[in-house]
Amino acid sequence: MNLVNVSTVTEFFLLGLSHSKDQQMPLFALFFTMYLVTVLGNLLIVAVIGSSQELHNPMYFFLGNLSFVDICFSSVTAPLMLRNLLWDRKTICFEGCMSQLFFLFFTGSMECFVLAVMAYDRLVAINNPLRYLYIMHRRMCLALIVFSWTFTALHSLLHISIVASMTFCGPNKIHEYFCDLPPLLALSCSDTSQYDLLVFTEGSFVTMSPFVFVVISYCRILKTILKIQSSTGRYQAFSTCSSHLTSVGLFFGTIFFTYFRPSSSSSVEDNRSVTVVYSVLTPLLNPFIYSLRNQQIKAAVKKIYHRMFRINTKDTGKCK
Repeated sequence: MNLVNVSTVTEFFLLGLSHSKDQQMPLFALFFTMYLVTVLGNLLIVAVIGSSQELHNPMYFFLGNLSFVDICFSSVTAPLMLRNLLWDRKTICFEGCMSQLFFLFFTGSMECFVLAVMAYDRLVAINNPLRYLYIMHRRMCLALIVFSWTFTALHSLLHISIVASMTFCGPNKIHEYFCDLPPLLALSCSDTSQYDLLVFTEGSFVTMSPFVFVVISYCRILKTILKIQSSTGRYQAFSTCSSHLTSVGLFFGTIFFTYFRPSSSSSVEDNRSVTVVYSVLTPLLNPFIYSLRNQQIKAAVKKIYHRMFRINTKDTGKCK
């Protein structure tokens, strides 16, 4: 990534979550715990899906990808936030800021596309159960994921190349704990009106198209579920979709609130609260949303635990 900029600003000051030193250590302990649980929880899902033969199907393949994206997404912002809660000098260089913004776009957009792919997977599973494995074969699943990674990477490169070429001549204080797009545009000395139009067109398309696809998919799923005569069958169909719908509502709701509303209607406190939800809370909750209500994942975790416990017991017996 070639970042060419003629601005006088070489670094940005991240004002963070709190100006009070008395609050910084409690906040560090809170967010460090949340980040640790996020990484370990999502790693557990990836490990369980990878090691359990009964979970080697399209639904859990996409869930594993979502967990991997959540680890990357939270790791874009959390380590810098934790560092700044401990250090007095809360700065990030210009190149570092642009790199963070690129990976924020990349992983955030990828999460949108993975959620859309998961909706398509549920649509095929419920509307065409007999042809499910024929349609969602291995090459199809890989093609959907590769397309998502490639498209979101190109989308992120487009935006970061434009933002990096803007002029930043001061001030350089960002009222956030990471380099986000709205506060950066507010600091730019360049005319951002054309880029604002790009955000509301191409950016809206990249974010809205997965969301619209999810809505259409679930309208069709709901129509199919209502035709099921058995109440048990309807409940099982709803339960397979409820976790995914919760993640969709939480993630897309905060994204729309942050990026697609007039800047005059937002306050620093509102923006900070919403960014915490989508950058920290959503990746933290996804493992619990998908694992607590999923009997197959819970059964796989128990099986792995019992297998490890038996191995440890045997090793202990040998030592004796």
